Order: sequence, then C-alpha cells, then structure tokens
Amino acid sequence: MTYSIVAWDEHTGMTGVGVATKHLAVGSLVPHARPGVGAVATQAGTNPYFGPWGLDRLEQVQRDTQGEQGADEVLASLLQDDPGRDGRQLQLVDARGRTAAWTGSGCAGLAGHRCYPGFSVAGNYLASELVLLGMAEAYMAAERHGLPLETRLMAALEAGEAHGGDHRGRQSAALLVMHQERYPHIDFRVDHHPEPLQALREILAETAKPYYTGFRATLPTTLGVAQPADMPIRA
Repeated sequence: MTYSIVAWDEHTGMTGVGVATKHLAVGSLVPHARPGVGAVATQAGTNPYFGPWGLDRLEQVQRDTQGEQGADEVLASLLQDDPGRDGRQLQLVDARGRTAAWTGSGCAGLAGHRCYPGFSVAGNYLASELVLLGMAEAYMAAERHGLPLETRLMAALEAGEAHGGDHRGRQSAALLVMHQERYPHIDFRVDHHPEPLQALREILAETAKPYYTGFRATLPTTLGVAQPADMPIRA
C-alpha cells in the first residue's frame, strides 16, 4: 500500500526518505533517518521498530567495522530476528551510500524493489512495474541537475504517482531528510488529503521563501553552540 525511496547524498552526507500511500499518516511510521548513520523505510506489514533498530544497528556496525559493513549486514540481522518477514518490505541506505532492500513473498499486490548506488526504491500494491522505474529515473535526472536531496525525493514520488503509484488511490505522503543536526533538515507530512503529493510540493515550496530561510538561519547548530553541562540532581 506504499511506495518509497531512501537516499544518501554523497556531497552533503544527507540521508532521507520520501514515501506516499493510500493509507492514513504514512509519515508517522514508515520513514526513519539519522545524521551520519543512514535512512530506513519500513512498509507493507510495517514494523515500526525496524526504524530505530535499523539505525542503531547501522551505527554500531559502522563503528565496529570502521565502515566496512553497513546496509546489507543490518538488513540481514533485522530479517533474521523477525518471524513476520515474509509480509514485510524494508529498505536501508547507510552513511556510505550502500543500499539494501527486502520484499517478502507475502507482500500484497504487485510488490518489489530496486537498489542503486546511493538510493533504492520499493513499493507494494503498485499500479505497474513502471512506478519504481519512473521513480529511479526521476531521482537520477534530478541528481544530474544538482538539485537538493529533498527535491530529488519529491521528484521521485511525483514520478511514481505519474505512473499510477498505489493502484488503490492516494491519501498521505511524507519527506524526511537529516543533515548534520539531531533535528531534521526536512520533516514534512501530509497525513490525510485527496492530493497529498500536491500538498507536499506546496509545503516544500515554502522552504525557499525568506520568512522560512531566515528562521532556519537562526537555529542553533552543533558547530556553533556548546552542549549544556549536566544538571546536578538534588534530593
């Protein structure tokens, strides 16, 4: 009931997820990302724990192996521990742009995934195989033009919709992008709307306006603000 893309930007180190579906509030459960670690999308028989577990394991395996292992190893470990894996769809990208994906044999409708260097696409209840192909081609075209990661993700979602997207219709969509901060660079959700991608595009367009860019420029960063000292605990 969902199509999504996870991606890593080699120039900025950003990671992110774009997702759309004929279901309520897809942004609350499917997309997960962490700065310097990677991104995860968990869908079909969604297991929301795959988000934090996957990111924790990515962070650990990258640290323990000096970056020699990543997405493939974490995907295998998550599926090994999950008795419901045949109904799951899962994709990951790590901090070096390595991707891994899984589509269980029990996923409903036309379901599948495609992995590329730096990004992957996946979906179920798809109108056709062209949904994933169109998403990949749109993402790569936007990348060649040097567009920001969130714009590339948006272009991929719109291309998927143009090829039929979720064959049951449309209801919600989301974009999540992490950069260097613990808070999101982009975290926009349309939870219930007849044209969720159109609404999401309108929200994204607002980010270029001076009132928003000026506000973002005032936010503290880890480079410019010292972390507060631990507060003493008093009885």
